[in-house]
Amino acid sequence: MQYTHLGRSGLKVGRLALGTMNFGDATDEATSFTIMDAAVDAGINLFDTADVYGGPQSPDMQRGYGLSEEIIGRWLAQGGGRRDKIVLATKLYQPMGLGPNDKYLSAYKIRRAAEASLRRLQTDHIDLYQMHHIDRATPWEEIWQAMEQLVREGKITYVGSSNFAGWQIATAQSEARARHFMGLVSEQSLYNLTARTIELEVIPALRHYGIGLIPWSPLGGGLLGGVLKKIENGRRASAQMQQTIERYRPQLEAYENVCAEIGEQPADVALAWLLHNPVLTSVIAGPRTPEQLAASQKALDVQLSDDILRRLDEIWPGPGGEAPEAYAW
Repeated sequence: MQYTHLGRSGLKVGRLALGTMNFGDATDEATSFTIMDAAVDAGINLFDTADVYGGPQSPDMQRGYGLSEEIIGRWLAQGGGRRDKIVLATKLYQPMGLGPNDKYLSAYKIRRAAEASLRRLQTDHIDLYQMHHIDRATPWEEIWQAMEQLVREGKITYVGSSNFAGWQIATAQSEARARHFMGLVSEQSLYNLTARTIELEVIPALRHYGIGLIPWSPLGGGLLGGVLKKIENGRRASAQMQQTIERYRPQLEAYENVCAEIGEQPADVALAWLLHNPVLTSVIAGPRTPEQLAASQKALDVQLSDDILRRLDEIWPGPGGEAPEAYAW
């Protein structure tokens, strides 16, 4: 496993992270345990979850809420030094109930959400506590005061964000700096060859503030995983996926042809393309099976030449660079 710093922090994490969104939903507990053991054996140390993972993420369908954290907690409870081998990351923001204060980022919600996650995870601290979305109604002085209190109590160590815009990252950091607080060390954003909007302003903001990028949906919901070849081999696709495939068919054909030309699997090329970005810390792999976890590790050894990177840009063009030069002088 290759390791790098989590943003500007001194903490080192693997370039491949384990995403546990499928635990408790698509993946049963026994298989989840096998995946986590295999991840540790492979040197993967960043385990990412969220309080809502494990079932439908809807406040009126609470079956499965917190189940991913509970599965991780029961895995950690087996002992064997498991807790000391991982960097444990979870998230808060989304509704965990139907009450008026069961969602978002008030100090009240932050405290309660952290304590609930700690109980489910069966641990005394969260290494990376991430805001799952921006809260436009809660002031930063309240958010940072609540996070600072959790740090002082030893319940969390670092703070991260997810789905933040560039200006929101800048605002968060300026407010944190005024309080002499470290602020954000990571940001989880939607980023892959098919979704490159964050290249305009989010990635420049992360680079400026020393915040590590952790992309989610690195394979574009499976679109970049060799979907055309899989369908040729008999794999069935949902109606929604079929519509998406037809929308991108010319690009997908060109993409899979390039992958075949260099002798690499499309999924590995998609992950390797992300890993070549210096702002990126880790790519999240969200395996449903141990075999999928093993397959994702191959991307760490894929080297993409400048010519291949250029051809990928031609197939999947980004927004034209960084703002404002992407659209102005």
